[in-house]
Amino acid sequence: MSPQVTRQFHLVAGVVCLFMASGIQAQTAPAVSPAPPARPTPPTRAPDIPGAPIFTKVAGTGANAPIDKNGDFLIGPDYVPAPELEPKAVIPQGEVWQIVMDSKDSKFYPGIAREVFGTVDPNNPKTLIVETHAKPYQRVITVYIPSQYKRGAEAPFIVTHDGPALDKSDPTLTRTLDTLIAQARIPPLIAVMIQNGGGDAQGSQRGLEYDTMSGKFAEFIEAEVLPAVEKNTKVKLTRNAKGRAVMGCSSGAAAALSMAWYHPEWYSKVISYSGTYVNQQWPFNPETPGGAWGYHESIIANAKPKPIRIWMHVGDRDLYNPNVMRDDMHDWVVANHRMAKVLKDKGYDYQYVYALDSGHCDKKVREQTLAQALEWVWRGYPKRNPR
Repeated sequence: MSPQVTRQFHLVAGVVCLFMASGIQAQTAPAVSPAPPARPTPPTRAPDIPGAPIFTKVAGTGANAPIDKNGDFLIGPDYVPAPELEPKAVIPQGEVWQIVMDSKDSKFYPGIAREVFGTVDPNNPKTLIVETHAKPYQRVITVYIPSQYKRGAEAPFIVTHDGPALDKSDPTLTRTLDTLIAQARIPPLIAVMIQNGGGDAQGSQRGLEYDTMSGKFAEFIEAEVLPAVEKNTKVKLTRNAKGRAVMGCSSGAAAALSMAWYHPEWYSKVISYSGTYVNQQWPFNPETPGGAWGYHESIIANAKPKPIRIWMHVGDRDLYNPNVMRDDMHDWVVANHRMAKVLKDKGYDYQYVYALDSGHCDKKVREQTLAQALEWVWRGYPKRNPR
């Protein structure tokens, strides 16, 4: 069978290493809490609504923003998968390993969940009243190691959120990395894909990890995830922030920014799809009362610029008031427009892509743009193989 079709998974559980065929069904995954009420259909927002940046239109089906320019760009409405996703016999394929981590071993996140979605706090419309309970979980860490990597060398890497379940992978990411690395368009990156702890939004483990305005999630990854990756896959990850990136979609994108914002000594590059820069934080924190909405409302504007490069995307039909909160801080399009403005005003190295005829965390947009986003954030970094 062609190596471009099937990957071999190395499952690490404690000190036991198993070889697994990619067709086996997943046996371990975080339990999913009951879903919140169905989301309403978001409206389509024209690219010239009040507060929108002045976009540069990228003409042509499948065309992306340039890899060497900052600014605000308009793509779509027609999308095609990037050529970097096409299997090629001449492209070496990386290894994919999986590690299972148990919440009972974590000093950071023992696990929480809710049974019912929260209700608006009558004394504070910026937060919800949510009943939660303890809920242990298992988390799968999927590690992509490029074929060009030499064991013992210190490698740059990218962390991605909402990583795959057991015996699953992210072929859009791994194929794209295979191609870009083989063509020396990015350095030989290791990818650390971290599964969330389960559930979504306020009162869930995922929401606690991703929507909290603090450096705690980055600290958990630094203290527990990355050492497990190095130990079990025999790789060495760089400690230099210039060689570390983080990527996510939705609340995973907010988590990516928070990792770099609160710990710029660890991360310098962010890729954000449909970023949840809205008021999702729970429990309520009076120091950051608007959650991630605060980034573009005041936090970034009032702080000295940090050494962070950020690529951002949002769709014209992205989320709008998806739950019971009506605090004027739940429009994903407005939030990302405001993020682009404050990043530009503060002189950040940023690129913002507005996708026409596109919804939340749109698969077709990611398939078209991921290679360009990776190449944009890693431009200027040495593309040599680690020695």
